[in-house]
This record gives sequence, C-alpha cells and structure tokens, in this order.
Amino acid sequence: MEYRTLGRSGCAVSALTLGTMTFGNETDEEGAHAQLDLFVESGGTLVDTADVYNAGVSEEIIGRWLASRPADVRDQVVVASKGRFPTGPGPNDLGLSRRHLSRAIDASLRRLGVETIDLYQVHAHDPFTPVEETLSALDDAVHAGKISYVGLSNFTGWQLQKAVDVAEFGGMSVPVTLQPQYNLLVREIEWEIVPAAQANGLGLLPWSPLGGGWLTGKYRREERPTGATRLGEDPERGVEAYDRRGRQERTWATIDAVRAVAEARGVTLGQVALAWLRDRPAVTSVILGARTLEQLRDNLGSSDVVLTDDEVSRLDAASDPAPADYPYGGPGVAQRSRRIDGGR
Repeated sequence: MEYRTLGRSGCAVSALTLGTMTFGNETDEEGAHAQLDLFVESGGTLVDTADVYNAGVSEEIIGRWLASRPADVRDQVVVASKGRFPTGPGPNDLGLSRRHLSRAIDASLRRLGVETIDLYQVHAHDPFTPVEETLSALDDAVHAGKISYVGLSNFTGWQLQKAVDVAEFGGMSVPVTLQPQYNLLVREIEWEIVPAAQANGLGLLPWSPLGGGWLTGKYRREERPTGATRLGEDPERGVEAYDRRGRQERTWATIDAVRAVAEARGVTLGQVALAWLRDRPAVTSVILGARTLEQLRDNLGSSDVVLTDDEVSRLDAASDPAPADYPYGGPGVAQRSRRIDGGR
C-alpha cells in the first residue's frame, strides 16, 4: 500500500480509503467489520464515513469495531467523517451553521467513540450560512481537540477558493482536502475544480471511483440492468440512469478501453479504473465503496497495478469529455495555454 500526505498537512494516509456508506444497510455489521479488518490488514489507514450514512449507523458500526480492536490497530486508523445534511426534522438540524456543526461534531464523536475525528469534512456547500461562520466553528473545534483537520466535499471551484481565502486571511484552520465525484466517466472537475485544489494544496479524495459499477464492466450495451446491481435493484430509476449514461458513445468507448487494458494485463476492469484515478494529479486517496468482502478484495488489488504512459494515454483519450464551447472548450482551450490565438 502506498501512503501520501493528507493534502498539505503532515498526516500520512493510505492511497486507498475505505468508504462506509453501505455499512448498516447493504452491508451488515458482521460484513462491515470484516471489511475493516481486511482493509487494515492490507495496509489501509483512512476510513471515511458521515453522520447521514444510514442515519448514523455507519459511524456506530465503526465505533464498535474500533472499541473491539487492539490499541495498535486503532492507532493506525485515520477517521474521516462529514456533516451538513439533515440529522433531524428541525430547521436547524442541517446546514453549516455554528449551531448545527457543533452538535453534529459532538454526535459523531459519540457514535464513533473517539475523542478526536482526524478529518472532519463539510459534506456540501451551504448557501444560507456565511462561510466565515462555518470556518470559525470548525476552527474552534480544532482548537478544542475535537477534530484535527478540516476538509470540504462537493464544492465547486469558486466555493473552494473562497473557503481557502477566508480561512487564510482570518487566521483559521485551512481546509486540506476536497472530496468530489471523480472517475473515468466523470472528468469535468478537471476543468476548474482540480486546478483550484492544486493551486491551494488540497488533496482530492474521489468518491464513486468506479462510476456506480459502470467501470467494472457489469453493464452491457443494449442490455437493461437487472438483478444484483445498483441499477438493477431499482428498475424505475435504474432504467433512467442506464439510458442517461448508456446513450453516450463516450461511455462505451471508455469501458472498451478499460477492458482492453485489463485483458492485456490479466487484471479486472475495476482495478484498471482505480489505478488510473489513484495516479491523477492532486489525488491523495481513492474512496472504495464495496458492498461485499469480495468486492473490497478486488478493489484493493489495484494497489499492485501501475499503468504505463501508453495505457494512461489510451484511457485519457477514450474518456475525454471534450467540452464543446467556451469557457472550457473552443477559445477556452487556447486560453489555458500561454499562447492565445484569436482571443478576444
């Protein structure tokens, strides 16, 4: 397992993260504990959860696992959680206000059974709370020893930049990570969000690295999903989601490219997709979201896959979202280089 610093912090974490959104729902407690055991035995250290994952049950499962394992195991685990979305029916049971965050952090600490959450991330931007209030509340939590580092999730480029600027100029704890959706089928964050993260030293913690299972090769052209797949288990929404992505020729070109690389190497499609993402610029750690121990074991196998430059170029070309117009396409392409031809 490779280890990298958590953004511009000095905290080292594994290049693969165990995501726990399935814990307490698709994965029962016994299966969740087995995943945690396999993950740490494989050298994994970063475990990511959130207060809304199955109404706090995910955090509780992790807390019971931590309490039942030896101190040397617990000490290796870097715990990350998130807050922002509704945790109750009241008007203040959500958002990034000081009131909600202070209560959310305390509740997560209780469920996890820890004194400090290593990385606390705001789960999404809140347009109704001044960013100064949010960052001040998080900074107070750092000084109180309740959290060690601050992270962001699902922020746009301008939201990220504003948060960093306000924290720096206010002398508050500066965010060290950003958790965005990112994979071979979702690369649009490369146009603005990734450069913003790089410019400010934030490490990326990509979620949905396998595109909801598409990049494992489980879905086929002209075959509507059925059975034990995320799209197959919800026929109405599944068909809509399948059609939306399946109508794009880029989807199938990307999957074909991943399959070609995987077959030539004798590895799985998922391992190729994870290896590509792990080595993208600014990526600190890729979040694995397995439902079963077998899926996790396959995902962890990507640690041994290092793609060649030619393989990366092949995957890049097939998955290029190719923006059609300004500001990211057309004249915008030229403006991202030093030479501008015909610019206005």
